[in-house]
Amino acid sequence: MSIGSAKHQKSAQAERSSSTRGEAERDEGSGEARLVRQAQAISGRASVLSQALTRENLVRAWRRVRANAGSAGVDGLSVGQTAEHLKVHWPQVREQLLAGTYQPRPVRRVQIPKPGGGMRELGIPTATDRLIQQALLQVLQPQIDPTFSEHSYGFRPGRRALDAVCQAQAYVQAGYRTVVDVDLERFFDRVNHDVLMDRLGKRIADSAVLRLIRRYLQAGIMTHGVVQERFEGTPQGGPLSPLLANVLLDEVDRELERRGHRFVRYADDCNVYVRSQRAGERVMAALRQQYARLHLKVNDAKSTVARAFERKFLGYCLWVGPGGEVKRAVAPTAKAAFKQRVRWLTKRSGGRSMDQVVRELRGYMPGWKAYFQLAQTPRVMRELDEWLRHRLRALQLKQWRRGTTIYRELRTLGASPAHAARIAGNARRWWRNSRYELNRLMPLGYFDRLGVPRLS
Repeated sequence: MSIGSAKHQKSAQAERSSSTRGEAERDEGSGEARLVRQAQAISGRASVLSQALTRENLVRAWRRVRANAGSAGVDGLSVGQTAEHLKVHWPQVREQLLAGTYQPRPVRRVQIPKPGGGMRELGIPTATDRLIQQALLQVLQPQIDPTFSEHSYGFRPGRRALDAVCQAQAYVQAGYRTVVDVDLERFFDRVNHDVLMDRLGKRIADSAVLRLIRRYLQAGIMTHGVVQERFEGTPQGGPLSPLLANVLLDEVDRELERRGHRFVRYADDCNVYVRSQRAGERVMAALRQQYARLHLKVNDAKSTVARAFERKFLGYCLWVGPGGEVKRAVAPTAKAAFKQRVRWLTKRSGGRSMDQVVRELRGYMPGWKAYFQLAQTPRVMRELDEWLRHRLRALQLKQWRRGTTIYRELRTLGASPAHAARIAGNARRWWRNSRYELNRLMPLGYFDRLGVPRLS
């Protein structure tokens, strides 16, 4: 949920020392320490808020915020600048938090393109508010997460999207080959604050924390310098948003469990696996009613009842291999998104050296490969590798540009005079020339030496 920046990494050591000093210098005799003790005395035990504001918890939270880096919020302060700011102002912020008078800043609206088209709206809190939310999350998640359904996989410790994919595969293998594929329409923008706070109040007894969370929900969004009030929604971008989403959607999970359904949910994507189309239609109708009680709407354009092999889930699709075994594969849309990204990284008009292109590929491909490591389609990965090397050969020819340079470099690689002259004589046919003879001159080992990652 953060937008990385190289300059934050360069100043990480300075931020680490400054943020640590800012927390360590105020301790037992300070005013905020007395407020913590007062809050503990009132509750008879450490309140959630006082636990969140302990020095140890705040240091852990700051490390996470600093590691995620992220853009500046509406205050214009980067993570590094916030570290300097908090060395002076944190005692005042902490006192306001304990007194219940702290007012979060509005989030900064950012829109990023979705892989399938359209835009996804993010709300970027200030780094100070990200610190406070992260500190709350570290205390609340161990208390709340164990209460969630075992069928929920999104944004939970020790659970991954790949676990959800494997569970879905197991249901289909067991014969539940019709899927009720439900996607909620603009879920994070439509969360009803009153409904969410009611469900959250059943899990948290600390009224100070509940009051602070409601203020975060209602902090508003700044667009072009104008703050818009917010009466619904929990903008993606803050550390608390995923936990709040799971709190709200757990009610539907429990209802599906009560009815004995086989399902997996990751954030607002829920797949229920049944044996027939008629059963799927009944489940879909019931889900529409359950989500409507939460003031949420099913996205009709993306939700349907269909054969499990016709749908994708978290970037994967399923297919039947030899002997009837259900296997995993990269969904066509995920494969197309990969190729689109690689085309951009290896475009021949970028004015970048081969070393720069390879460095960018190393920043993208290992993460993609790690996510799709469960794909049981080695041929697809080999084909993508071959396609990538084809593009890199064409890029190398374009960078050599002049026929004389191409001839000289090809001869250095071991080409015969005739082959080198033929390719150099058609210097601008980059894509066509990057096949055949060039495959032998620039084999797999050539790209391994350059450091190009492999998928297969």
